[in-house]
Amino acid sequence: MNQLIRLIFVFLSKWPLPLLHGVGWLLGWVSFLLSGRYRRRLLDHVHQAGFSRRVALASVGEAGKMVAELPRLWLGAPVRVGWEGAAVIEAAHAHGTGVLYLTPHLGCFEITAQAVAARFGTDMPITVLYRPARQPWMSELIATARNRPGLHTAPTTLAGVKQLIKALKSGQAVGLLPDQVPPDGQGVWAPFFGREAYTMTLSARLVHSAGAQAVLIWGERLSWGRGFLVHVRAFDPTHRAPLSTDMTEAARQINQAMESIVRECPAQYLWSYARYKGPPGAPGTPVSPVVPLTGRPPDAGA
Repeated sequence: MNQLIRLIFVFLSKWPLPLLHGVGWLLGWVSFLLSGRYRRRLLDHVHQAGFSRRVALASVGEAGKMVAELPRLWLGAPVRVGWEGAAVIEAAHAHGTGVLYLTPHLGCFEITAQAVAARFGTDMPITVLYRPARQPWMSELIATARNRPGLHTAPTTLAGVKQLIKALKSGQAVGLLPDQVPPDGQGVWAPFFGREAYTMTLSARLVHSAGAQAVLIWGERLSWGRGFLVHVRAFDPTHRAPLSTDMTEAARQINQAMESIVRECPAQYLWSYARYKGPPGAPGTPVSPVVPLTGRPPDAGA
């Protein structure tokens, strides 16, 4: 069975990106229509953030595209990638310290690490943090696909965190998804689109322990399978103060920064992700009710 699934991935990796995105769009809608839980979470989260129903419906197909494009990105020929704001990375490199790339579950976060490795990996390799898959065959496939020249992976374990710190202190780069819910004891509660969300402190601790430069990055999925556009932003959410050494305040700053880039293309955010869940076994989880789906929410710039 494992070998069969791998063969399917190899087969799909040879498909053109427009076809994969078309199939993914369809699968996204099938999942949305068949799963009430998935549908309610996606709609609730979009409404909570203040975006319109139009954004919610557009995100359905984008979520399907995100899954369907993986075989091509992992095993297939390179895809077309453009850049916007690459000078921010060049300036961070010139600073002489490690660089911490922060990207939310927005667009194609798989392509960002590949694009950074392809363009900057010779001088500054990047190590990305990932959560190992539960299925052994998937873990093996991911490890094989993601490890490439200039790109390394680190698991979400103590050993993996040590690997990240070592990379940053060596002047290399690290990539994180700071809107991923961390294990109990490794985060704090901070607002995200107006609702308390358990937020990792790892990104702030890496910045301070390794003296790294934080950079915001995300990969926009272009329409009709035309490829991707990598957007880069300097991390300066307040335009006045650096990232706080207080972990709760730092988490608020990071969530604010994530919100700012989600607003650039809200239809490509993974709204179905259980962002507001508490870590397993965490006592005293604060209750922050979801805004009820009544009426039309304000359109927050979408």
